[in-house]
Amino acid sequence: MCAALVGGMDRLKQDYIKTAKRQGVKLKVFTGKENNISSRLGNADFLIIFTNKINHAARSRTMAYAKANNIPVHRRHSCGVSSLSDCLRDV
Repeated sequence: MCAALVGGMDRLKQDYIKTAKRQGVKLKVFTGKENNISSRLGNADFLIIFTNKINHAARSRTMAYAKANNIPVHRRHSCGVSSLSDCLRDV
């Protein structure tokens, strides 16, 4: 299973990846500072957005990409590793 995370904190990027790997999920992490995030999402099985760490434009483009490609989206306001674990458990 492959997922994409948009938002979050740069310093936690490796922790996000390790947490997902422990739960059997390959995770692509975009902290929101990259250009053209939506074009680099690929064919993720689902998308997680940490809404408190990305701007409205990035969130809108990401949501539009997910809708156009029928990718389920999970949104969380907080950006901790425990929030990611909760999202992965819900899937």
